[in-house]
Parts: sequence; structure tokens; C-alpha cells
Amino acid sequence: MHVVCVGDLMVDFVARLPGPIAFGSDTPAAIEVYGGGAAANVAAWLAHAGAQATFVGRIGDDHAGLMAADELTAAGVTPVVEIDPNRATGLCIVLVDERGERSMVPSTGANDAAADVALIPATADWLYVSGYALLGEGPRSFALDALALARERGWSIAVDAASAAPLAAAGAENFLDWIGTDLLLFANHDEARVLTGLDEPSAAAQALALRCGHAVVKRGPLGAVWSDGTGVRSVPAVEVEVFDSTGAGDAFAAGFLAATGEIADCLDQATRLASRAVAHAGARPRPAAS
Repeated sequence: MHVVCVGDLMVDFVARLPGPIAFGSDTPAAIEVYGGGAAANVAAWLAHAGAQATFVGRIGDDHAGLMAADELTAAGVTPVVEIDPNRATGLCIVLVDERGERSMVPSTGANDAAADVALIPATADWLYVSGYALLGEGPRSFALDALALARERGWSIAVDAASAAPLAAAGAENFLDWIGTDLLLFANHDEARVLTGLDEPSAAAQALALRCGHAVVKRGPLGAVWSDGTGVRSVPAVEVEVFDSTGAGDAFAAGFLAATGEIADCLDQATRLASRAVAHAGARPRPAAS
């Protein structure tokens, strides 16, 4: 199984907050640096799950970019990156509250421009597109070209809706028109609500599947719902203490795509990988102990 992941590569500065922020003052917190970016995270989790993963995207001509590419290589991913001479590598401040819920303050940097579609490998089984690559005006042409190329080559396609706020700003109809049909769409509950106007996850999953082909609505600690437009299948989450929810959705998508069995197997592996993601800090798999 070979999955090409296109979209964002970031460096995350993760701050675990002990309580509410003291606005206008100081809130001491543990701060650590990790690899980030939705598409890059999915690629790392795919490699962790035993799939062949290639990441295609952009970095700046700086130490952060080289470090980010090296981290992907160390994780078993093949990074194919275009170096931007003017924009810095994307950075993100991630604030994780005492419940493990994360909020992000991104600076997209080199991600905010279109990569060359010629960087995409000639062969693969799946194309995964991070919604961030469609929601930004700069990288959108690359994401659209990648989708067209995958369809031309007969690859299966998966798209993640990325984030509710920029999704709402771009417009649900615009996003759904950009991604087209005959694909698998991942969306969390908030994103599914933006795309459909429906609050009930099963109804939203079915509506999205009717429009796109297949859809999964991720519900965090409540599990997930899959639909092909004719029916739905629900799965509970794996019970685990949440330390940091950063990257949980990326791990879920990777687990689903890496599975080779029936839908039940895909959902099972997806929820198990997501449970591993939330149990530690950062959005990527923990490296194996040496």
C-alpha cells in the first residue's frame, strides 16, 4: 500500500497549559518542539502502520525545514519537498489545555504557495490531500492539480476537511466543488456540521457520502461514523486517557487508509491509531526506543 500525502509540513511548538491562560500576564508551561502539519503527520502515521508513505510539499530554506524533512525520513516517510527561497518553513504554536484539547496558532510560511505537481511520484495506490492545501489560496492550484492527476492515473483519493473555521470562511459549497466526487472524505463533527448544516453525525456522514462517495465523521471520544450514502456504520473510540489531542485525526486517517480489510477493519485500525496519538505529546508517532 503506497499513499502519497500532499499538503502541509510544519514545526509545532507545543505548550501544555496547567490551567486557563493568565491573559496580560504569564502562564508557565512545558514547551516542546515536534514535527507537524496534517499531511506530514498522516504520512508519518502511515509509515508507522506499515504502509509506504510519500510526502509532497514545501519547506523554507532554513534549519527548521531541513529538520522537518529529516524527521520524516527518520519516521520511514519519503519526503519530496520544494524549497522556497523567500518563505520560511511553516510554524505552529499549539496550546494544549489541561483536558488535552489543542488550539492552534499557525504561520503557514512555505506551505502558502503551490508546489510543482511534477513532484508527485508516478505510482501509488492512494492520494491523500490535506484540506489545508485547498483552503489556502496559495497552495490550492497544487491541490487541485494533484486531485486531477490522481483521477487521471486511477488512484483512490482521500481528502480531510482540515479545520472548521477556515472551512466556514471558504464556504462549504466551494470546498465540496473543489474536491469533487468518487472519494473518501474525512471530517470531524464540527467540520461535518459546516459542510452539511446537520448536527447529527450519522445524517451528516450520509449526506457527505451522497455528495462525495464515502465519508467518515470523526467524533473524538465518541468514536466515528462511516457512510457510503446507502447506510452508516458506527464505531466507538478506544478508551484512553487523553494527554494531547494534536494529530489524533491525522492518525485516524492514516489507520483507515493503511488497513486492507473490510470497513470494520479500517475503522478499528483508525480508532486504535488515534488512541495512540492522544496518549502522548505531539502529533506524530513516538520513535522506537533505541
